[in-house]
This record gives sequence, structure tokens and C-alpha cells, in this order.
Amino acid sequence: MRVTRLQPEGPRAGADAGLALRSLVPGGASVRADVEAVVDGVRAGGDAALARFVARFEGHEGPLRVPAERLDAAVAQLRGDVRAGIETAMANVAAVAGASLGDDAELVLPQGQRVVVHEVPVGRAAIYAPGGRAPYPSTVVMGVVTARVAGVADIAVCSPGAHEVVLAACALCGVDEVYAMGGAQAVAAFAYGTETIRRADVIAGPGGLHVQEAKRLVSGDVGIDGFLGPSDLLVVASGGADPELIGLDLLAQAEHGDGTLVGLVTDDLALADAVCGRLAEGEETGAAAAVVLVGGLEEALRVADAFAPEHLALVGEAEPLAAQRIAGCVFVGAAGAVAFGDYVAGSNHSLPTQGAARFASALSPRAFRRRMAEVHVGEAAAALARAGVPLARAEGFPRHAESMEARVRENGPS
Repeated sequence: MRVTRLQPEGPRAGADAGLALRSLVPGGASVRADVEAVVDGVRAGGDAALARFVARFEGHEGPLRVPAERLDAAVAQLRGDVRAGIETAMANVAAVAGASLGDDAELVLPQGQRVVVHEVPVGRAAIYAPGGRAPYPSTVVMGVVTARVAGVADIAVCSPGAHEVVLAACALCGVDEVYAMGGAQAVAAFAYGTETIRRADVIAGPGGLHVQEAKRLVSGDVGIDGFLGPSDLLVVASGGADPELIGLDLLAQAEHGDGTLVGLVTDDLALADAVCGRLAEGEETGAAAAVVLVGGLEEALRVADAFAPEHLALVGEAEPLAAQRIAGCVFVGAAGAVAFGDYVAGSNHSLPTQGAARFASALSPRAFRRRMAEVHVGEAAAALARAGVPLARAEGFPRHAESMEARVRENGPS
């Protein structure tokens, strides 16, 4: 693996180095035109267009929906230790997701109206589980369990190739429908529906550039969890950290391949040299790697916050500052291997990438729920009208004013 070494200098060195790290992964050619053609084709052509795109891009012909018998068979042939791992992940993700749910609230405001705020689940969710480089049963768990905890009653999963271990995870998680398809065509099918595939209210899950661009295109018509991919990991470590463990964490994340960026930020030259050597021994995956040597802990944390990584690992002196960081998920201490988070720790591995951790969060039940106010005006109509009618007339909306005044007449003055 090719490793880039950086040693920033100057008053803004830390922040500038964090931003410079992003440039180490070359941007791919724009896929927007290609994705627009697929999305528009599926939206207009339905099942026939969807089948053509799936056959063209994925090599799959025949029915797209996976029958229940095949799901049951996938579970039956699943190795016992793999099943135990999936079930452990399901339980831990459900526990963490459950802690994220908001409570309903009821308020009686000064004018007398009663407002009840509900948080309610969407009706149908679609989970995208990648299947190009490798099958991702873990993504099935992250998406489906979180949607179930949110209260979603109807959940579909799509995965290109429909690998048996993915199907087994779908069956264990109680997925309602499974489709052997992926790419922009799958996103379009769930966004707009076809003759046989019902549209979803939310589409969630990571994927390649075409999948993420498709989610961006349809986001005005369907809810999405964000733009997830490619992956990145930044480790901030002080002297005395184990270079072998850090190297393994970085190499593990590099397995996600093209577009992935992994890096170490440290103030210890010996650690920097050792990790560089370990990374150089790693196999070529298409990922980029960097080691940033800084003058101290404060500068290291400025690099990390400016980079806003998907995954951030803190080892040594930075560990107590985890709660103050800007990252999708923070792993604390030498034993906090990021790989645990990808599978069984309970945190969600669908995380904001490309610096979006500055404003976005990990996949949680909130992605599958909507907050709605239920308003009971009742006898508060007159008091509210005294405030609302002048505002409506000032905005040039006389019918709004008349509508409020009519309720006052109906309920009587107060």
C-alpha cells in the first residue's frame, strides 16, 4: 500500500492538514449523467426497464424478489458461529438504537391550546446492502434492526448478487421482502415503485458512487439516511501506542477498497515510522493511506476535527477528549478496534463520510421516524386569532385571517 507522509507547519497547520487529507483520494469521473439515465429509465419504464438495467449491470436475469423458501434455506445452511455473530449484532444494535428513541410530549400553551408532539415511524423502509466486492450481512443488521426498533412495519432489502449469507441475515432479521438487485436501478425502483415493487418512504444503506448519486437524485421524493461512502478512518495516537494494533486497524478499514482513506496522526516519530512500515507491508486494495506527524496533541486533534472522519480512533493521551470530537463514531483506547463497530459493538456502521460528520450522524431510528404535531385549538381560538390575524393580513393572506376569524365566531369570544 502506498503511504503518504505529511508534516504540517504554521499556525493553521493542523486544520490545513486535516483538509489536505481529503485530496489524497482522487475523485472519480462524474457519474451523474449515467445515474440520471438509470433513474429516469426505471421511473418511466417500471419493471421492464429495471430488469434491463439489472441484467446489464449485475448479470442477473429472472425474478428479482427472493422467495421465502430460499431465505429459509440460507439460514439452514448457515454456519453456527456466523449465525451467533449475526444474532449478537442484532441484539446489540437493537439495544443502542432503542436508547435513541424520543418520547412523545404534550403541552398546554398560555393561550389554552393543547399540542401533542408525536414521533411516529414511516410506513415502509428499503435497506441497501452492498454486494459488489463482498457480501454485507452486517449492513442488513444495521439497517433492518434499526428500522424495526424505530417501529417500521414493512421493510424490504435489496442486495446485488443476493449472497446466501445476506439472505440468511435477512431471514434472521425478519425482513418482509428481499430483492436480488442493486445499483442506481434499485434505488430508483424503491423511490418511485414499479409494477411489482412498492415504493419506500425511506431508503437507507451504504454503497458505491452510483448508489450514492442515485440517493442524492431521489432525495426530494423519498427520505434517505445520507450519502454513505467511500469509507475513512483516522487514528490519533500518542507515544507508547502499539504500532501493530494501529496498523491492523488501518489495514482492516482499507479492505473497503477504492476511495477509502486511512491515516494516523501522531506526535511520536518512532510510532509514525513503525506504522508506515506496517502499512507498506499491506496488500494493495485501492485504498489510500497517510501518516501525519504533528507537534503535539492539540495539533493532532485539530487535524482530526478538520478532517471530520467517518471513524476516529483515540489511543493514549487523547482518550479523555472523545466526547468533544467531530466524527461519525469514536473508538476509545487500544482495545477499541474499529472492526468491532463494523459488526457487533452495537454502534451503527452506516456513518457519515467525506467530512459530513461535521453536520450528520450515524444511522439511527430517527432516519425512519417523523415528528408530527397534533394541535387542539379549542377555546384558545380567540386568543390565538388576536395574534395570528394581524400577521396574516401583514403577509397579504386575507383568507388565512378569515379562516382564523371564522373559528372565533364558531367557538364564541373568550
